[in-house]
Parts: sequence; structure tokens; C-alpha cells
Amino acid sequence: MQGYAPALIALGVLFLVGLAADGLGRRTNLPRVTLLLACGLLGGSAGFNLIPDGLRDVYPIVSVIALSMVAFLLGGELSFRTLRSQGRTIVIISLAVVFCTLIAVSAGLAAIGVPLAAALMIGALATATDPAATLDVIHQSGTETEFSRTLKGIVAIDDAWGVMVFALLIVVARAVDGADPGLHLLTDALVEIFGSMLLGCVIGVPAAYLTGRLSDGEPLRIEALGVVFLTAGCALWLDLSYLIAGMTAGAVIVNLARHHTMAFREIENLEWPFMIIFFILAGATLEPAALWAIGPVGLAYFVLRILGRIAGGWLGGLLARTPRRQRRWYGPALLPQAGVAIGMALMAAEYFPEHGDMITALAIAATVAFELIGPILASFALRKAG
Repeated sequence: MQGYAPALIALGVLFLVGLAADGLGRRTNLPRVTLLLACGLLGGSAGFNLIPDGLRDVYPIVSVIALSMVAFLLGGELSFRTLRSQGRTIVIISLAVVFCTLIAVSAGLAAIGVPLAAALMIGALATATDPAATLDVIHQSGTETEFSRTLKGIVAIDDAWGVMVFALLIVVARAVDGADPGLHLLTDALVEIFGSMLLGCVIGVPAAYLTGRLSDGEPLRIEALGVVFLTAGCALWLDLSYLIAGMTAGAVIVNLARHHTMAFREIENLEWPFMIIFFILAGATLEPAALWAIGPVGLAYFVLRILGRIAGGWLGGLLARTPRRQRRWYGPALLPQAGVAIGMALMAAEYFPEHGDMITALAIAATVAFELIGPILASFALRKAG
């Protein structure tokens, strides 16, 4: 039994670190996400190597659990009332941010000499965001404004846009390279998106009518965990997106459950301990050395993605006719970028092995940079827009 002692001690320390990060964030306005990632960097192999390897091995399953909870919470923001009042705004701004980011990054990198196929793939990576970091920054801010509600809606549907854009650009990039376009990739992407939505409906509809029947009209923690774990597990088993499936199930439950009003209170109560472990272990897996390995291309990507996000947020806000003071802040609030981009990069490397090393290194470096500074800028944007 003594073999479990290091892992248990490390878990105890991580929870206390999370508590300290939460307190420090409240006093300094620093996002606790950035603080936890920084703690992970210091405790990981890039720092003092204090986190046991056995604990790092659980990062994949912890990330699935944490992000599944985030997906449910984001889905819970897509009620019919929200969609009626803000649905048009959410769709317009999200599409504007995606396409402006894509155009800015792809065109900019191609202009400085990056091969067009690689530039298109890197542009697709730039559209990915980090829903967990963005949602936690919103929760930490403690504000519930029109801007924060719109932001949660944008993050909720961003993953679906990202999958579609990435699949489409693989086809285009392969055609540019003279290879078989692989039109089946578009079909696979559509199957993943609509299959995930169908799975979310299959689980969400009965859950909407069954949860909360045992405890005076409100869901139990065990019910919340059961629905989250079941959705994530089925999605992984069927090779679907557990983020889209969880978001869909959350949206279905919040709109169909009439016998209770707090469908996601228990998930909110359970989420933070998992998020602590998730962000610290995520920080432990980051390699700051990657920032220096990509040179001018990485710097150009960093600048172009920021410009694309800002331009897309402003243009989307203008088209959606949002208040003028909010338009400039949508882009900065959507800067955090996480492991979804790395997953896309690994897939792109399989189709374009001649550019694989550059694409993968750039995705890792971008994750390090945007995970550390993205939440800070998102927190600043929330204060300014609110």
C-alpha cells in the first residue's frame, strides 16, 4: 500500500495548491487558470519535476471528465430563451471569429513563405479555443452580463465549427499539394458532428425526465456524475466528440426538464476539484522549450492569431449590432487555446508528413503561450466589456 503514498500526497498538495490559486486569483484578479498552469509548469518536467509519473498518467482520463463537465455547463447555457434573445448574435460572432482568424493566419503565413498547404492547416488550428479556460474565467469573474452570456454561447458551438473547418481545409490542402483530396474526410466530419449530437439527444431526452425525481425536484450528485460519465464514455466508444455530445445533452436537459430548475448546479459543485487536477497536470505536460523551437514562424502565428481574433470579434459584433463597447473585446476573450489544437496538428501531420514537424511544434508552442496569457486577456476583456 505504501506505493500509493506519493500519488496520494501529490493529490493532496494539488488540491491545496488549487485552493491557494483560487484565493490569490480573488485578491489579484489574475485568472486561477493561469496560476494553476504556472504551478503545473513549475512542478512538471520543465520545472522541478515534483509531480509523480503515476499521477501524470491519469491526465487523459481527468481531462475527459473535466472537459465533459465543461461541455454540459456550456450546453446548459443554450436554453430556448437564450437562443431566442442571443442566438443570432452567437452564430454571427462565432463564424466571423473563425473565418477572420483562418484568413489572417493562413494568408499571413503564406505571405512570409510558408507552403500554402501548411499555412492552411495552421490556419485551421488557429480557430480552436479552450472552452474550459474561458468558462472558468467567466465563473471567477462572478459577473453575469450580456457579454459573458454571449461568450459562453460562442464557446459552446466553437468546437463544431472547428471540426468542420479543419476537415474542409484538409481536403483543400491535399488538392493544393496535388494529392487525392480525400472527400471522405468531409463525410467523416459530418458523421462525427451529427452523430455526437444524436448521442447527446439519446442520453439527454430520458435524463431530462428522470433526473431530479428522487430529491424534491433537484438532481443528485450521483445523477449528474452518471449522466456526464455515460455521455463521455459512449462518445469515446463510438469514436465521436464527447464535447459536442455533452454540450448537446446539456442543451436538451436544460430545455426539456420542467420539474427542476437547477439542472447543472450539482455539476458546478463537482467541477472545480477535477478542474484543479486538469489544469495543473496540463501545465505539467507543457514544454516551454517549444516556444524557442519554431522561430519567426511561431512569432508570426502568435501575432496573426491575435489580430484575426480581434478583427473577427469586432466584425461579428458590428454585423450582429452588439453594443459598441463590447465589439473590441470578443476577440481577446476568445484567445485561450488548448489541446484540441494539438489533436488537430497530430492529424494534419499524418496527411502532410513533409510539414508534420513544423505543424506539431507550432501547435505545442501556441498552446503554451495562449494557455498562459489567454486567460489573463480574457479576464481583462470581461472587465472592460462588462
